[in-house]
Amino acid sequence: MFKKSMDELQRMTVDEFKDAVKTPIAVVLENVRSMHNVGSVFRTADAFCIEKMYLCGYTPLPPHRDIHKTALGSTESVIWEGYENPAEAITLLKNQGYKIFAIEQVHNSIFLNKLEVNVNEKIALIFGNEADGVSEELIELSDGCIEIPQAGSKHSFNISVAAGIVLWHLYNKIKL
Repeated sequence: MFKKSMDELQRMTVDEFKDAVKTPIAVVLENVRSMHNVGSVFRTADAFCIEKMYLCGYTPLPPHRDIHKTALGSTESVIWEGYENPAEAITLLKNQGYKIFAIEQVHNSIFLNKLEVNVNEKIALIFGNEADGVSEELIELSDGCIEIPQAGSKHSFNISVAAGIVLWHLYNKIKL
């Protein structure tokens, strides 16, 4: 075995990405502090050809070198908008026909591996603050909460890791 060359990877240009058929998922980041986490989620959103990102509350907005450090240019390919009021973004997504899921550990959550996905349905995923998670306000506005099953003692993931797990799982169900 040996590594693939850049030509063999057949990466899209930014323009090709913008014209590509997207995975019908929107990602909402609510009050995410770390610019590295924001950049990492951008890069994951690019990898799975996600429709759009919504950066809400005090989540930092591009351009910024600390976001770019982990995003590696994906802030140019992934469409994004900033909203001071996270509830406004969720209301907009609901009005556009998205089913809203907070990624959070709550009573009556749906374990990610048990989530039924309708491939014709648009989904918005809310990822919350590194310490406090998704706010109660956005949980109340959600159609449900998805929980990633865990076995260890910490029972938490870094937000960028959680985004990678959930987006891969949904991409796998919708696209593959």
